[in-house]
Amino acid sequence: MTHEPQHTTQSSNRTYVDSADMQRKLYKRSLLIIVLSQIFGGAGLAAGVTVGALLAQDMLGSESYAGIPTALLTLGSAVASLLVGRLSQRHGRRLGLAGGFLTGGLGAIGVIVAAQVNSVVLLFISLLIYGAGTAANLQARYAGTDLAKPNQRAKAISIAMVSTTFGAVVGPNTVEVTGSFATSIGLPALSGPFLLAATAFILAGLVLLIFLRPDPLLIARELAKDNVHTPPAVDNKKTRISKNRGLVVGATVMVLTQIVMVAIMTMTPIHMKHHGHSLGDIGLVIGIHIGAMYLPSLITGVLVDKFGRTTMSIASGVVLLLAGIVAAIAPPDSIAILIIALALLGIGWNFGLISGTAIIVDATDPTTRAKTQGTIDVLIALAGASGGALSGMVVSHSSFATLSLAGGGLALLLIPVIIWSISKRNVTASQNIPFN
Repeated sequence: MTHEPQHTTQSSNRTYVDSADMQRKLYKRSLLIIVLSQIFGGAGLAAGVTVGALLAQDMLGSESYAGIPTALLTLGSAVASLLVGRLSQRHGRRLGLAGGFLTGGLGAIGVIVAAQVNSVVLLFISLLIYGAGTAANLQARYAGTDLAKPNQRAKAISIAMVSTTFGAVVGPNTVEVTGSFATSIGLPALSGPFLLAATAFILAGLVLLIFLRPDPLLIARELAKDNVHTPPAVDNKKTRISKNRGLVVGATVMVLTQIVMVAIMTMTPIHMKHHGHSLGDIGLVIGIHIGAMYLPSLITGVLVDKFGRTTMSIASGVVLLLAGIVAAIAPPDSIAILIIALALLGIGWNFGLISGTAIIVDATDPTTRAKTQGTIDVLIALAGASGGALSGMVVSHSSFATLSLAGGGLALLLIPVIIWSISKRNVTASQNIPFN
């Protein structure tokens, strides 16, 4: 790959900065590249969700530690989110996101080796590295907003997310196929999905590395420099207060939805296996769950832009509560009711992530956006790690029903956060920060 001279790159960027028509074309082209990478990325992230806990249970021989794989890959995602955010801030989305996906692919290869040699230590280290792919997959949703107008942001987020559906739904439903393939080449069956993950993450990284040019974040940054203006000091102070409040609200919405979703999702395969369900049944339930996480995105994006960020955040809390209740009362042998519960869990998470992300984008500007977004995604990943680690302990010492009800109850904390943000609406409205 040839290295373009800096002055040539700057001249090319200037062409886009000076032309609104070129910006629109680049916005559409960047979204298309992100969509393609997310299709591969979705297939990659599904492996850890579907069989990570089962692999650990087989290797450790205990349900108590079944949540550790999810905790590790989300902890790895937390570290990677910070690094991907910083790398994107410094060099643009292309290098940041591609680096995350390629690193995640190496982690998936490590999981395969760990399963083959039965090394728990290597498994845990590899899951940490695998989390980088999850971080890149999540942060890609921001890349679509860099050149979006304010009233297009939620829709841009939703387009990036809905494209993940194609790979994410296929992934869990290939558990038996990839397992059979793994067995045929002398690998443990549960390592099969990680063969798909390694291939998918590496392809996602290569797509971004090769085609995401010019970088949308770098163009947005140049545009921001050209549009610099100095408002009165009082307005600057109000803007800072409004944006800081937006960061708090957006982060809280996404953190709470992540804890609830990861906790219940992590223990569902264990719960199903314990009651005699096959890997195919587990793959079906998790596949529908992941589909519900991403497939409603286009509709959600339109709703968030139309009815507001806070309205959809409240809707997220209500749907997650309903998911917890349905999961708790579902008969263990009823796949249909478990599917409904996990579908609701995915939809509630979708509402929370898109509305929370839109709030964060509204509250940042291109000069610091990637770094701030990466830092917030660290909190989201740590929340997922906590939910994953604690879920196994809760189920081991109580029950899956208790975990589900506790998760639904936790989701209700979204409502006081939103009420607090609405009570400050007069400040945000005066600055046109559209998270209300």
